Amino acid sequence: MDIRDASPAHFLIKIESFSLLDKCRVDKYETKEFVAGDYKWRLVIYPNGDNNNGKECDYISVKLAMVYTSSMPKNWEVNANFSILLYNWISGDYVYSLGRTRRFQRTQSEWGFSRFISKKNMFDPSKGYLLNDSCVFGADVFVVKREAVTECLSLKSVEIVPYTHDFQISNFQKIEGVWESEKFSAGGYKWNIRIFPKGSAEATGRAMSIFLHYDCSDFTTHSALVNATYTVFIKNQLYGTHIKRTLTYSFSASKLQWGWPLFVELATIDDPKKGFIVRDCMYLNIELSVLNNGLTFSSTWI
Repeated sequence: MDIRDASPAHFLIKIESFSLLDKCRVDKYETKEFVAGDYKWRLVIYPNGDNNNGKECDYISVKLAMVYTSSMPKNWEVNANFSILLYNWISGDYVYSLGRTRRFQRTQSEWGFSRFISKKNMFDPSKGYLLNDSCVFGADVFVVKREAVTECLSLKSVEIVPYTHDFQISNFQKIEGVWESEKFSAGGYKWNIRIFPKGSAEATGRAMSIFLHYDCSDFTTHSALVNATYTVFIKNQLYGTHIKRTLTYSFSASKLQWGWPLFVELATIDDPKKGFIVRDCMYLNIELSVLNNGLTFSSTWI
């Protein structure tokens, strides 16, 4: 509830001898109809509450109801923002319910406030709501016209088929610096693998480093991220106990390469008894899924 000086915008009713409604057990009083937003309405005042089941109630209920709805379409609905007001004879202003928006329809044509004001406050002369047992109620009703533009976004999951490829790297021990695979396509983008047999940066001399490199040279727009999940296997040619590592990363024009500086220790990969390099040959496999293609988007106006 709040207080304002402005009079009601759409309806005003003065009730004389208000206390008689309560004393005579009048369940409700329906005002004459008024027009707002091209529809007809009335206030419904429950002097002893709207759901008291014959029991004493401590509150006065006031509600807004649509009238003459029988001629409207079967599935009609009207959205309206409304406030209900009560005049204060002492201060000369109105106490009112903060505007609320409700959907009026065939199954619910009446909305309002079950506890609009307590009977204790209403009948307290010092509060100012009754003067010579007379009170004034009012209403603002603003119909919300359906002019909003609405859009429906449909998301459909698309099965992500991972790209998989085997690489045979011969003369592995003779590689100096970096080994680069041929470029391959996956998820509509181009990639290649870079291997540093003796390690790179802080891993130099300690471990073999492997990176996945994103080639964006064919794209005119490089601002978008390319989200990818990839698994790299180094196959064990003797025992079948492969080494594998998995990562998910967002590649872009400024972040072209990501992987493992410490993929496997040199002591392990260089030991011929371990089975990862046989006859100076290593077999490597990659499984790569581009996650950007995991959804399709369809937008329609409704």
